[in-house]
Amino acid sequence: MDLLPLTSTSQFDDIDFRSHLKKQVILKHSTRCFISIIVLKKVKAELSQAKEPIDFDIYYLDLLKFREISNMAAERYNVHHESPQLLVIEKARCIYNSSHNEVSLKNAGVL
Repeated sequence: MDLLPLTSTSQFDDIDFRSHLKKQVILKHSTRCFISIIVLKKVKAELSQAKEPIDFDIYYLDLLKFREISNMAAERYNVHHESPQLLVIEKARCIYNSSHNEVSLKNAGVL
């Protein structure tokens, strides 16, 4: 499964709409942060090792290129900005978020 690039604030409306059909996941990542790099590798490994059919979409947000989108995600889903951070969106609400070493698709309950 490929990570979908989150590059526009207009994508939040689509994410919210799709979250009524299946969970939507947003992975916020800083390309300058060592922990973020490790977390990204961990998430990609979880995806490649998944045995069950994957029933969610996962978006990748580069915080350095798209800081305004990160700020909007924090405001829209009522979460404190962190990096790295994983948000699970269901029915247009953030039902789970984690940061730093706690980021895991398994911990989030989507795998």
